[in-house]
Amino acid sequence: MKIDVIVAGGGPTGLMLAAELRLHGVNVVVLEKLTEPSGQARARGLHVRSVEVMDQRGLLDRFLAVSQKFQVGGLFAAIIKPWPDRLDTTHPYGLTIQQTVTEQLLTEHAVGLGTEIRRGHELVGLSQDEDGVSVELADGSRLQARYLVGCDGGRSLVRKLLGVGFPGEPARNETMLGEVELTEDPATVAAVTADVRRTQVRFGTIPNGDGTFRVIVPAADVSEDRATAPTLEEFKQRLREVAGTDFGVHSPRWLTRFGDAIRQAEQYRVGRVLLAGDAAHIHPPTGGQGLNLGVQDAFNLGWKLAAEVAGWAPEGLLDTYHAERHPEGARVLTSTLAQGVLLEGGAASKAMRDLFSKLLDFEEVNRYVTEMITAVGVRYDLGDGHELLGLRMRDVTLKRGRLYELMHGGRGILLDGTGQLSAEGWADRVDHVVDVSEELDVPAVLLRPDGHVAWVGDDQQELLDRLPKWFGAPVVG
Repeated sequence: MKIDVIVAGGGPTGLMLAAELRLHGVNVVVLEKLTEPSGQARARGLHVRSVEVMDQRGLLDRFLAVSQKFQVGGLFAAIIKPWPDRLDTTHPYGLTIQQTVTEQLLTEHAVGLGTEIRRGHELVGLSQDEDGVSVELADGSRLQARYLVGCDGGRSLVRKLLGVGFPGEPARNETMLGEVELTEDPATVAAVTADVRRTQVRFGTIPNGDGTFRVIVPAADVSEDRATAPTLEEFKQRLREVAGTDFGVHSPRWLTRFGDAIRQAEQYRVGRVLLAGDAAHIHPPTGGQGLNLGVQDAFNLGWKLAAEVAGWAPEGLLDTYHAERHPEGARVLTSTLAQGVLLEGGAASKAMRDLFSKLLDFEEVNRYVTEMITAVGVRYDLGDGHELLGLRMRDVTLKRGRLYELMHGGRGILLDGTGQLSAEGWADRVDHVVDVSEELDVPAVLLRPDGHVAWVGDDQQELLDRLPKWFGAPVVG
């Protein structure tokens, strides 16, 4: 088959996945049903772990050039607290950046690596057998590939066609969101917003810096069809009901609505078809975790799927995608569900917010919550062993430079401070870097392409036992 992997959906998750696959020479085609980008920027930031991901692939400078760093904010249920000191990262900040800009940068990255993006191509059917996947498009044509990954959003047709269960909690509340112009002066807008937010935390007006505002307002009820955007008059009416004024809202760039449903796919893989991003999990945007969770899904899946295509993947490697990312998705869903209670309003919700605010004044509680939201604390279960096992490695400084500078190609790394170890049979998949860091008190670490620690030690035989688990059989001769 000429196509190795079809990616359905050209949002941040699909673009990140396509780029990761192309790093390993995989022939990948992205199918996006929209003929042009939507222009909607529901997400507005990258958390710490996603910042690290961009640095690991040499993209961070591009993102820094068009974004702003933040270290303080209401990451958990909009409760404003300073970040704890000494987060386990060399990048202790998030980035404020519009989703549209993130998509543009990731598109440039993916296309620059050779990704083929076919816009206006809508997937409407699929079938699979032991050899590959056949995809039917809306125009009646068909494509064949060895694998298909559904990155086609919360209403994922790929997931539905697979018949994968999507259990969870239905929407109880709905929110309207839009980028608009206001005739009211900014000082009055800020004053009214501050007054409303004393009792209605889900309300907000945020200046975009270009004369427009991002306005968010709770809807009166839950609509039957959230795929239909609210009209400007509906938006104005709801603003008057909640804020007592519509601020003279006009000239919307876009308007949308979203609910607070929480659902997760029961399986992230069915044969040769996989799910990632919102196709695998949906939740309200509380804490700004959605886009980040999808990008990190792609970062976990990309090298594993590439290994399957290349033929060197050890048995069960692709199944570790579900084993590692499904629990992380479940944790985010639990977090957003808890935050939703604190944002509902009313006496009980206010009492809970006051209590959580006091709890977050304890450094360890603040650290736990911040690491959870930013994904710094993610640790995969890679078995018993050293405390670093399963954690992602921060960007430590080496004598020859920075660790993340050595990870741009998406390969594994044996960081060897002893100079006595060898990964000779895996040289086509693992870079052997003989160097030391004052920030590490271990003799050597084996890093997967996603930066997570797969082995720690100095024993050559232990290393030889671990390498095949993640990097397959050695090349002999």
